[in-house]
Amino acid sequence: MVTSTPTAMEKGVFVFYGNLYTDKSVLVFRVNLFWHQNLLLLPILPLVVGLNRLLQITVQVSKLLEVFHDDEGNSDVKLIIVKGNGRAFCAGGDVAAVARDAKGGDWRFGAKFFDTEYKLNYLMATYSKPQVSILNGIVMGGGAGASMHGRFRVITEKTVFAMPETALGLFPDVGAAYFLSRLVGFFGEYVGLTGARLDGAEMLVCGLATHFVPSSKLSLLEESLCKVETSDSAVVSAIIDKYSEQVSLKEDSVYHRMDVINKCFSRKTMEEILSSLETEATIKADSWISTTLETLKKSSPTSLKVFLRLIREVRLLGVGDCLVREYRIVRHILQGHHSKDFFEGCRAILIDKDRKPKWEPSKLELLSDSDVDRYFSKLDAEGWKDLELPKRFKNLPAHAISKL
Repeated sequence: MVTSTPTAMEKGVFVFYGNLYTDKSVLVFRVNLFWHQNLLLLPILPLVVGLNRLLQITVQVSKLLEVFHDDEGNSDVKLIIVKGNGRAFCAGGDVAAVARDAKGGDWRFGAKFFDTEYKLNYLMATYSKPQVSILNGIVMGGGAGASMHGRFRVITEKTVFAMPETALGLFPDVGAAYFLSRLVGFFGEYVGLTGARLDGAEMLVCGLATHFVPSSKLSLLEESLCKVETSDSAVVSAIIDKYSEQVSLKEDSVYHRMDVINKCFSRKTMEEILSSLETEATIKADSWISTTLETLKKSSPTSLKVFLRLIREVRLLGVGDCLVREYRIVRHILQGHHSKDFFEGCRAILIDKDRKPKWEPSKLELLSDSDVDRYFSKLDAEGWKDLELPKRFKNLPAHAISKL
């Protein structure tokens, strides 16, 4: 456990840094005070005053990684609860800060952030104790990495999920290719390539979530979870079940279009996916098809092709292999030798907000297979190392072992 003077104590619950508290059996972490783009860093970690924003965020993620490591070996902590701190769960990390530093030549700072983030994702995915992610609000980017790898993912009527990275010239990372590739059919390709927003019911049906609990019952759920005295997943699941309800898909849910999604997004290449969608558009007038086509055509061609290859490669691999590949890709992106789409996407979407990125190359057909290959290769850079993940085999539950 992180050592610190508690900022508050109520009924045996200790509060650390204003966002981390534990009682005798449960560690509760409010995720977006560490990750959210608008987070206030200094009140949480005053020791990093003077560091730039990206380094501050990296220090905080490192601190969270330390907490998870320490409490896995702490017999007093039985489970982990990860939740938001306000209307959003977590809208992701500050990619604009990453892009700004990398564009200025300090790409290694960004690489260090992703190294730490991916190690945290791996630890969460293979954790020996149950993690309950309570997703009451927006879940995007890095927020998905901090929640989707947990054993239990609780959604509400307020939950919205998306991985919009291809519109930024990046790609869905934090192990997204791993958990999206496990969804039914080719729904994962659709979600990752288009950045489509899913509501709670869609997350539950496709497998991204495990339980639906109305937001009005979350306080009761958390109160019950904080009384748990075991790490038995069956016991934890039974507690969540008491507050869970059935939920139905909306009439206009994209999940009702699984036949078209499977038909089109199962194609081998991005060019074939777009061609298949265009063929469908000629068969029947459907605003969803035209919107999907428009979204794909506005996204970075490089990002689309890189992610399609990634999700296809890791479909039968473990989460560690996925994260190692992601780390290679993201370091190539940060260096900007093959493409500067990430910098351009952040400029157009997050900084200038003109929403008119100028991608290079500008079209899918201008990007060859060998161009994509480069993103999966080891870097030719001094001090380069692949992502080094710890060996995790001892005392893991079956669901964690299955991810190795």
